[in-house]
Amino acid sequence: MALEMYLDLFSQPCRSVYIFAKKNNIPFDYKKISLFEGYQYSEEFGKINLLRKAPAIKDGDFCLAESVAIMMYLAEKFHTADHWYPADLQKRARVNEYLSWQHSAIRIHGSKMLWFKLLIPKALGTEVPKEKMDNAVEDFNTSLNLFEEKFLQDKAFIVGDQISLADLVAIVEIMQPVGAGMDVFEDRPKLKAWKDRVRAEIGAELFDEAHQGILHCQEAVKTMDPKVLEHFKPKILRYFLS
Repeated sequence: MALEMYLDLFSQPCRSVYIFAKKNNIPFDYKKISLFEGYQYSEEFGKINLLRKAPAIKDGDFCLAESVAIMMYLAEKFHTADHWYPADLQKRARVNEYLSWQHSAIRIHGSKMLWFKLLIPKALGTEVPKEKMDNAVEDFNTSLNLFEEKFLQDKAFIVGDQISLADLVAIVEIMQPVGAGMDVFEDRPKLKAWKDRVRAEIGAELFDEAHQGILHCQEAVKTMDPKVLEHFKPKILRYFLS
């Protein structure tokens, strides 16, 4: 039975899993879903992932959620190249260190940029208070500073000379605000050079394919049916603006 992957490429964690599987020639059945349309709350998806989040995979009778856990599982099962999740104790610790930190930093603050600058005002028709916007931008820039100073430093990639899961998880999150028209890499030559290296290692075609949806998000919002997100509006506003 084919490995099934339930993915929505507007989602950063879904993009990381998709890129990792494609780059490593891992065979899978791509189940394209829409989080905006609420597929995660369907009865069918609930049988795959009770957490109601994407990505999720089904490997025979085995179901697994959470992008980092999924990529570690795939790396072990399909014996991907060592640089993705190194066997070396200290190199693996560096990957784990970044993956443990990013949830409460780059991920949450990068997500806010997309929601605050695009989705909440344009798709939900709600103005984001200036103070919240200013604080969110400051938090995101602080996270980027820490990323450059602590994790990247003067190295080609987070762990050293080769790309790893840490770089892959980082790039999909940092690209999210770009979907809202934010030039994340402006005045950050070190960050841009790293992004270019990551894109080259992944392969420009695959990188661009995976990010096509998010990079056209501003256009997509213009034609989005307001009713699509109406059901989620109270939950979204409570989460981001309360």
